[in-house]
Amino acid sequence: MPALPENLTACPDCDLLQRIPALPPGGSARCPRCGHVIAVSKPDSLDRTLALAVASAIVFLIANVSPLMGMQAVGHQASTTIVGGAYEMWLQGQEITAVLVVCCTVGAPAALIGFMLVVLIAVRRPPAPAWTGTLLRLVRFHQPWAMIEVMMLGILVALIKIAELATVIPGIGMFAAFALVVLITAMSVSFDPRQAWARIRWTGAESPPPPEGGTV
Repeated sequence: MPALPENLTACPDCDLLQRIPALPPGGSARCPRCGHVIAVSKPDSLDRTLALAVASAIVFLIANVSPLMGMQAVGHQASTTIVGGAYEMWLQGQEITAVLVVCCTVGAPAALIGFMLVVLIAVRRPPAPAWTGTLLRLVRFHQPWAMIEVMMLGILVALIKIAELATVIPGIGMFAAFALVVLITAMSVSFDPRQAWARIRWTGAESPPPPEGGTV
């Protein structure tokens, strides 16, 4: 089978096949047919995203093992974590809400960070195994479900309501959760999937040539 031209891609909106030219740092390429942005040049994308993914993993652990907030009223004080709050919902008969909280604020972010770490480590030495492509697809699928920012908005609304009845003491977990929102957003913005796809070995085909100045 003849080799396909390098940098040939299809527009995700209109499917027009086209070659992506060499882009300057920060430059972008648009589809000549529909105007959709099909490529953006992000210098040092993979290394920067890997650093953000490692930081996200550390902050994620802190956010889930540290108290999210404490409440003090009439001499009594209590604190809880994200999982602890979901567990209390379960005990109060709100099973569906508890499952959604755990899936969207713990499970999905953990899967997203884990998939990103595996992908970014695998593509550091091209050609990456073909299964890396499957993980890249899973990353795209999981991103909409990692809704930590929705959870933080809910917490802020709850704090405003609770503050009228009791003294609210923010915990380390809350600050870590805020930091996690920023880190996951930065990780998604800095990641260039084209650079990762370019380093993945094709199934049943010869390995792609190494990048200029590099070795396989």
